[in-house]
Amino acid sequence: MKTLSLAIFLSTFFIAGCINLEGTTEEFLRSGHTNNWAVLVCTSRFWFNYRHVANSLSLYRSVKRLGIPDSHIVLMLADDMACNHRNPKPATVFSHKNAELNVYGDDVEVDYRGYEVTVENFLRVLTGRLPLSTPRSKRLLSDDRSNVLVYLTGHGGNGFLKFQDSEEVSNVELADVFEQMWQKRRYNELLFIIDTCQGASMYQRFYSPNIIALASSQVGEDSLSHQADLSIGVHLMDRYTFYLLEFLEDVHPASKTNMNDLFKICPKRQCVSTTGHRADLFLRDPSSVLITDFFGSVRKVEITTETLNLTEPITLVEDNLDNGEIQQETLSYVDQLPVSEIIHQKPKQKDWHPPDGFILGLWTLILLVFFKTYGMKHLKHIF
Repeated sequence: MKTLSLAIFLSTFFIAGCINLEGTTEEFLRSGHTNNWAVLVCTSRFWFNYRHVANSLSLYRSVKRLGIPDSHIVLMLADDMACNHRNPKPATVFSHKNAELNVYGDDVEVDYRGYEVTVENFLRVLTGRLPLSTPRSKRLLSDDRSNVLVYLTGHGGNGFLKFQDSEEVSNVELADVFEQMWQKRRYNELLFIIDTCQGASMYQRFYSPNIIALASSQVGEDSLSHQADLSIGVHLMDRYTFYLLEFLEDVHPASKTNMNDLFKICPKRQCVSTTGHRADLFLRDPSSVLITDFFGSVRKVEITTETLNLTEPITLVEDNLDNGEIQQETLSYVDQLPVSEIIHQKPKQKDWHPPDGFILGLWTLILLVFFKTYGMKHLKHIF
């Protein structure tokens, strides 16, 4: 009798659960995150590892282009390529042999550079166990509504990744760190990407929920370089990251590209190595996970029915609560433009005026030419 009652209870519970699941299928397919973070790490240094720096800087450029701000990116790299004495173009790092795009750019914010790129600092960033004096720009301030992208590139082997040829982080340590992040509610979903030799060995020990992992090579395989530049004697990128960035260039903030598409990049005929991925720990179907859930950023949008005409001046009315007066301010078209667009506008011809001292310098030049040609004697005859 007790067995029958238990069976009826479990059947009722299962049916109720199915009904509830059917009503929340759409919510289950959504990420539910409210913010995005990225931790991008180049674990190498020295000139012959130029490609690893280019890997991380190229991915840094892509996530910024898709909407993740610098305040939500932790960038760790040796930063010894742009100003290296062997660099023929100082303050630049290129990821293509045509040198069309300087990925170092003018607005790169490196949070951990040089000998700050250590295993300890990397693990402390992920777990949040940093000294109180650490500035916000060096912290991963994620929470249980954050989607976090962790990208690693460098030299590795079976179950380990080297940091600047002086220390290593193991796959067991990495797995335990992600579990600490989950226990401390430091992520909602996590995407782990590693471009190194035998990269798949680094995610074999993962056991925390809501993690998708990708690697450039399987255990026993090397991850090969790409785009050799004979003028500087090094390769500019690794193959897997090269095709990853080529894939991301076709992604835009409203793109419907999903994780299954990401799994297919760089087949063996292109990468030479066999890429790998792991999604068994993830709670959602990868086909329902948008690329922009990790490489983009959540945007808060306020819908309004008000129409703003930028081609005509507008008048703003402000009440002065101190003396009861009403202030009016008229804004022209230029005043309404974003600052970045105003800065890059070319000055109109009618607004041009000679720089200070131009007229004086011109008259001085005329007098010098006159004295050199005619001399003081001719000047006396004139006067």
